[in-house]
Amino acid sequence: MLKRWAALLLCVIALISFSACSNNNSQADKPEESKLKVTVTFNAIKEFVEAVGQDKVEISTIIPDGTEPHDFEPKAQDLVGLSTAKVFVYNGLGMETWVNDALKAANNASLITVEASKGAEAITNTEPEEIEEHGQYDPHIWLSLKGAEMEVKNIKDALVEADPANKDYYEKNCTDYISQLENLYNEYNEKFQPIQKKSFVTGHAAFAYLCRDFGLEQNSVEDVFAEGEPSAQQLTELVEYCKENKVTTVFAEEMASPDVSQTLANEVGAKVDTIYTIESNEDDLTYLDRMTDNLSKIYDSLLQ
Repeated sequence: MLKRWAALLLCVIALISFSACSNNNSQADKPEESKLKVTVTFNAIKEFVEAVGQDKVEISTIIPDGTEPHDFEPKAQDLVGLSTAKVFVYNGLGMETWVNDALKAANNASLITVEASKGAEAITNTEPEEIEEHGQYDPHIWLSLKGAEMEVKNIKDALVEADPANKDYYEKNCTDYISQLENLYNEYNEKFQPIQKKSFVTGHAAFAYLCRDFGLEQNSVEDVFAEGEPSAQQLTELVEYCKENKVTTVFAEEMASPDVSQTLANEVGAKVDTIYTIESNEDDLTYLDRMTDNLSKIYDSLLQ
């Protein structure tokens, strides 16, 4: 492991040097307005930074769209932005297990690092294998509107620390975005409360925080970290669960066993519909668009 990260560090330094030369040439030709350089780990975090920073920030994302974040291990080229950034924002709660090693490799002494989920009331994993490999917490807090509010506030604090001259700008944007999150939460909290049916089935167990927001219950084809397909016994139990809870829709995500979701749906006479985990840029929709779509589909499925 030590040799691996030493090699990674050398690669990062070489790439930074090349990048610096290119940037110098570019700036000589055409000077640009200085923006606060922020590196983030994946799409949902990027959107939160965009909401607060807007035109004051320049964002680079480490985990490419279409990549399963739970399985991601950074290469040297993925860390170039981190080495020159002023702010680094990651989700935490075990989502990015490689962060500490990446920070050492980047060797950016002036970097302001923020764990966006800091202060959250985390949901604890129960499977021993998950805890051993990924840690004790479910990391999917961004799929909770209340969790998103906390992450946005932590991001705002980091941007203010890095760029205090624009404090009022960041605080206003933060307040405005949280107001939108609150409005969406209030709308669906009112809708979900009177419904008797509370259970839905997803491709992987990413929606525990969303369930906590609204008093719902999820069951899933794959575990919290989208690993492995269910055994024959687990699939049988899922079939029984769907029948007992009158599940009419099995939700699937692009990177979490859509084929098994379809098999399960066929067994119980349900339909398959998509749901967003917001780990990648999907369908060119914003975070709020995708959360609205998720909540609408879950709500409609519970009415059937």
